[in-house]
Parts: sequence; C-alpha cells; structure tokens
Amino acid sequence: MAFIAPTAEQLALLLDLQEINGNRADLLIEQAVALCETVVKPLPDQATAVVLSAAARAYTNPQSITYETIGPMSVQRPQGSGGLYLTKADKAALKAAAGRGGAFTIDPTPAGADPSPTWPQDETSLGGLEFEPGWGWV
Repeated sequence: MAFIAPTAEQLALLLDLQEINGNRADLLIEQAVALCETVVKPLPDQATAVVLSAAARAYTNPQSITYETIGPMSVQRPQGSGGLYLTKADKAALKAAAGRGGAFTIDPTPAGADPSPTWPQDETSLGGLEFEPGWGWV
C-alpha cells in the first residue's frame, strides 16, 4: 500500500485548532513529506505521524522564536523548536517504520567450513608436555 499524505484537517486535529489556514497547512505537509523522503524513500504508511509532527512544529512556530515577551507575559521555547525540520527521533522512527536502521548480523563463515575444532592441539602431538597457566606448555 502506498503512503497517503495527511490532510490539513488532520493537522488541525493534532494541534487542536478550530480553524486552520488550509493552504499553509497543505504547503507545510507537502514540504514535510519531501523532507521525510530525504531519510526514507518511498515513505512507509506509518510515516504519517512523523510528517504531521514536523508540519505541526513549523505551523505553530514558523519563525523559530525561542523567547517572546508581550506585556507582562513571556514565553520561552526550546532551542530549535520552530521551522520545518526532523529530529533525531523522527529520523529513527522513519527508518524503523521502513524496516531499516535496526541491528543485523553477517556471518563471514564460508558455507563449506569444517565445524571440527582446530584448537587445542592433540595431547599426543605435544610430546608429553603439560600446559601451565601463565607459563604455557612445559
């Protein structure tokens, strides 16, 4: 199934807004999809949450304001909390949803390898020597 981009209405629900600027929301969603595709392409169906998250950040704080004072009230936002960007967690979520970025194992053993042990050596080939820890074969 192909990825279906979220709508402006879904962004409004996420932000709990009664009214939303549809054209602006559509543009931010479109740009968030393009940004997500720089990490994973094609986007998996579960990428909707990451796209909405990035678009919501840009919609609520387009100028990347970190500190604002209006009269007696002031607001401080975290550094880098505005504009359209993907967090490290967003990128990890996209990779995980696409089935990438997880741990994997590569077995370098040749298919025809003999599983019999090659060490320690046969005691008869040592000529009666005994192994002493720290000293070796004596």
